[in-house]
Amino acid sequence: MTALAAGKRRRPSDGMARRGLAGMAGAGFSGAAGVVVTWLVARALGAEQAGAFFAATAGFVLASGVVRLGTQTGLVYWVARLRMQERPHLLGSCLRIGLVPVAVTSVAVATVLWFAAPAPLNSLALFLPLAALSDAALAGTRGYRQLRPTLLLERLVRPATQVLTIGALAIAAVSTPGPYAAAWVVPYLPVALLAGYALRRAYLSVPTPTRRPGHKTYLALRAQFWRYTGPRSLASVAQLALQRVDVLLVATLGGLAAAAVYAVASRFVVLGQLANQGISQSVQPRLAEALSIGDRLAANHLYQTATGWLVLVTWPLYLMVITYAPVYLGLFGDGYRAGGPVVVVLASAMLVATGCGMVDMVLSMAGRTRWNLANVTAALSLMVALDLALIPPFGAVGAAVGLAAAVLVNNIVPLVQVGHALGIHPFGPGTVAAAGLALACFGVLPQALAATAGTGPAAVLTAAALAFAAYGAGVWRMRHRLGILR
Repeated sequence: MTALAAGKRRRPSDGMARRGLAGMAGAGFSGAAGVVVTWLVARALGAEQAGAFFAATAGFVLASGVVRLGTQTGLVYWVARLRMQERPHLLGSCLRIGLVPVAVTSVAVATVLWFAAPAPLNSLALFLPLAALSDAALAGTRGYRQLRPTLLLERLVRPATQVLTIGALAIAAVSTPGPYAAAWVVPYLPVALLAGYALRRAYLSVPTPTRRPGHKTYLALRAQFWRYTGPRSLASVAQLALQRVDVLLVATLGGLAAAAVYAVASRFVVLGQLANQGISQSVQPRLAEALSIGDRLAANHLYQTATGWLVLVTWPLYLMVITYAPVYLGLFGDGYRAGGPVVVVLASAMLVATGCGMVDMVLSMAGRTRWNLANVTAALSLMVALDLALIPPFGAVGAAVGLAAAVLVNNIVPLVQVGHALGIHPFGPGTVAAAGLALACFGVLPQALAATAGTGPAAVLTAAALAFAAYGAGVWRMRHRLGILR
């Protein structure tokens, strides 16, 4: 075999396109299911009751982020690292080091919420250990380069089941938030059981020496694991707070009706975040492997390719909702059209954020979890300060300004850090091509049609059809530059 052939075989992106496309498809389905759930709840319940549902589920997601203790990153990083460094005898210990504290902490927090939290959040707390352990187990499978369990369980099974259960309640004309919250959380039970089974299969797939690590080795691994994962644990809580605490602040400072408008208007942001997660999860173990052996060239290639895909998938969404914000909000009911400025502010910020790529994950996979913690803490502090100042006079728009400022800080600061410390950046040829194509097809074209033909249903459908046709043709012509096909 020639050196060139060997190099091609070892190319860092080999197989990444297939996994990345699968991750994007899964994220797309999960995001669409989330929009359907939001639509069903907004239509079935009044603004006050819908606000209570959104506040309860936001509290549950925030609590699950606390009790995961950063293992959604730590287990991927350490399992991939131990495999790459040919230390398989430590894998079992690594999994126990990560999973046992999650189980203990989640049960403790669930107990507190059961007695102290208001309804319907207190009933959701019963499922908190299942949510935390399923996320941690799926992270472990990704450390083994097994993305399928995450795609099937987290991206397909759980969101599809939530749509079915909540849809059944909407058809039955149930009009209180408690049953909807229960229907939303019940799917965590089968997902947790199947995630545990998937992790066991992944663990058994790697031949493990019969010898167990000595006590000193175990203690050293535990110290290293939590030295890395501890800051990431706090950062993941702050990251979730960035995504969820604004809804709670709007509910507290502006009322449940305003919280419902804000939750609906900002729902598209979750779609972009899911796309980021889907792509990141396909790249994360390979990036951890490359950085663990100091292969910066491979890491840079992975980062740039993934950023190009992220821009390719998310920018059409953000650009279209900017142009047609009233149309998008009208799908949820006329009372939600007031959220138009929220959509424009957040979509503009997300264009910048996705252009930076999965920069926080790159920082974490390089071992800079303390830097990541400092960045997210600064962003969260800024958001809370702006929310407290702006929500009372401006309502949901004030919350949007706070979140947008936090998003910019949380992406631009680590972008500078990654460039300085690692010498890598996301602005490869694929990123530039994707950005230019998206701006032309979903920025310029719809804006021109909206100015001439208006924003009626026929005009919107025509603009979308033309934009997607031009986009598809452009993506096919630049498929090699975008790293979709080799």
